[in-house]
Amino acid sequence: MAENAYIKLVPGSGKETISLDEVKELFKYYQEITTKTGTQVDWGYESQAFPYEMKEAADSNGEWMYLQSVFDRYRVILLGIGQEKVVDDSENERIQSYVQITLPESSTYGDKGKANEFCKFLAKKLKAELHLFNKRVMYYYPRK
Repeated sequence: MAENAYIKLVPGSGKETISLDEVKELFKYYQEITTKTGTQVDWGYESQAFPYEMKEAADSNGEWMYLQSVFDRYRVILLGIGQEKVVDDSENERIQSYVQITLPESSTYGDKGKANEFCKFLAKKLKAELHLFNKRVMYYYPRK
């Protein structure tokens, strides 16, 4: 059975909405900083830190993409963006954007480890609320 994690853009987040292109830019930034780390330690860290290729299907409509690996320890991670209606404590309805990270049944333990790492990175950069695969919640936004 597939597992899901969510990065929710709550009112305290740095942004209210996000596009798939912005998610891709954050992954490019992640690749850039891991490449610099690899250069500093004189080791090919970038291929180990991000062992995937970003791919987008023709029918995705800019709403989802997948990370596919050529390494044997990793296979695939799916990423999508969406919006949902939520009701806050004062009974007000609002639209909330989120990034969904899905591990299909074919994913490996390596994929799950990398997905957790990517979730934490994205949530920290977006100052968002992270709902992990194990249903725990991490808060990366300033809380009152």
